[in-house]
Amino acid sequence: MDQAQLAPSAPPAQVNDDWRRWIAENLILGNNPHGLVQVLTSNGISQQAAMVEIDMALRSPYIQGANRLRSRLIKRDWVLDIHRKLNRLRPAVVERRERLTTEEFLNEYYSTNTPVIITGMMDDWPAMKKWNLDYFRERFADREVEVQFGRDADQDYELNNEAHKRRMKFGEYVDLVKSSGRTNDFYMTANNDSMNRQALTELWADVVQVPQYLNNEPNNRGFFWFGPAGTLTPFHHDLTNNFMAQVMGRKRLRLIPACEIANVYNNRHCFTPVDGRKIDLQRFPDMAKAQVLECVLSPGEILFLPVGCWHFVEGLDITVTIAFTNFRWDNDFYSNYPEFRDF
Repeated sequence: MDQAQLAPSAPPAQVNDDWRRWIAENLILGNNPHGLVQVLTSNGISQQAAMVEIDMALRSPYIQGANRLRSRLIKRDWVLDIHRKLNRLRPAVVERRERLTTEEFLNEYYSTNTPVIITGMMDDWPAMKKWNLDYFRERFADREVEVQFGRDADQDYELNNEAHKRRMKFGEYVDLVKSSGRTNDFYMTANNDSMNRQALTELWADVVQVPQYLNNEPNNRGFFWFGPAGTLTPFHHDLTNNFMAQVMGRKRLRLIPACEIANVYNNRHCFTPVDGRKIDLQRFPDMAKAQVLECVLSPGEILFLPVGCWHFVEGLDITVTIAFTNFRWDNDFYSNYPEFRDF
């Protein structure tokens, strides 16, 4: 009997739209068409069907148009690579500078997108002398606040922050922070700011706006972060320049310059699946090419986090941090941020 007349034991696999999207993405990325045929055939698609589908894709004006766009993106990557190479000429450390002048901060760090730890600028903060767990409980125990809870059960707790909001008395939260040891399951973050700014409004009288670098707009007083030892903020980048002013406890940070974006596996919005606690180079081999800086931020120090700079943060102690974005200079880098946020 002729082989063509034999009925297959199961319906043959078909090239559906999911496969076509996969073919298109891989061709646009420059992957070898012969390798794509092998993947298709290994998934049950006949060699003839696979070759026909890829040939149609290669001749498609849509793919040809996308390849022009790819060439433009390659050119932009080339420009970023220039910055990567030049950035490596700097020492691979986060500098500590005492009381930077306005001009020094602007010219050497803000305008060059370079992180720096500034010391000596929080000495006049009442918060540095007054704030502790007993003070929080005595003054604000009955205030209702909002906290992120249930983070341990959700690996995407930052992306899903709305689902983790819970309200409770501030005194109860202070007691929880004091008694829980190291944990990342709960944390009061900037995502809770809309409620907590009002609930704890008197705290802002203990914070100085650092006028050398920040404007004094009344609606931009800062963001209150408060959590136990062990809190984690996964690798991500912000859409603005940022100050982290450390009031209580220490935080360990790993920083990756914005120009390293090609190596950090950005997948959704401003996040990457790379775990900052232990970077898995088998799963994420391109991270071996990225420049990773490390520092520990101590009470009384301010870290400048440049816009686009990837950062992972771990609380080494019970910590309180005030974050600022109200700089004296242009800090609007979010107006033209991509609306489609799956990368």
